[in-house]
Amino acid sequence: MAIIRSTAHFAAGAALSLVDGVGRRLVAAVAYTVEVFLLAYLAFRAVAFDRAQGLRAVLRVVSAQIFFTGWQALPLVTVLALAAGGIVVMQASAQLSLIGNADMVGNLMIVVIVREVGPLLTALLVIARSGTAVASELGNMRVGREIEALESLGIDPLSFIVFPRLVGGVISVLCLAFYFDVIALFGGFALTRLLHDMPFEFYAASLARAFGPQDAALFFLKNGFSGVIIFLVACRQGLSVKQSSHEVPNATTTAVSP
Repeated sequence: MAIIRSTAHFAAGAALSLVDGVGRRLVAAVAYTVEVFLLAYLAFRAVAFDRAQGLRAVLRVVSAQIFFTGWQALPLVTVLALAAGGIVVMQASAQLSLIGNADMVGNLMIVVIVREVGPLLTALLVIARSGTAVASELGNMRVGREIEALESLGIDPLSFIVFPRLVGGVISVLCLAFYFDVIALFGGFALTRLLHDMPFEFYAASLARAFGPQDAALFFLKNGFSGVIIFLVACRQGLSVKQSSHEVPNATTTAVSP
């Protein structure tokens, strides 16, 4: 009898410990999410009320972020888009021709490229390049006391550091995703033109019929949200560095890891 009671107490304790662990992780995740979005609110609020730096200085940082995140990533995005678009076009035309439904190629391309592959690959590319760069940059600024120097000059770091990187990052993600979709849809078709005999007029008309307002709304929703999350998390992790330069690699890894 005592053994049964001991086993029951042990099982109950293990269950409670499991529930407690899950609850702690859930509370920590919710608190982290609230903290990240609060950073966005404070950054926009700081821009609205901070007059220590001019609009030209903020736009200069935004432009630098767009140049690094968007313009310098175009060659890599071009390669990825051509590869993804070429593979999908080739497979779609081949498989749909077998079932005699080739006019559905536009629907398949919109669903695969515009809705799924484009946002995913663009987000992964931006995370790998710009997410790590922003987190390490802000971490080094914290270690080098550059943020304290801005505060001593009366400049809110959120308005001069976080806001421009967030705005420039979101604009870059939207532009890169649009560029990826265009290159994948049309460059991929041109790349595989010698492997299938589908007329371009037929392909373009199929894409036009398949693309609708809901696809445009989904494009802005997906890519805009991913841009906000990527750069908010990167800024938050970079600013979490305290004093030691040894914290920067850990903050950078945390900013891009799931």
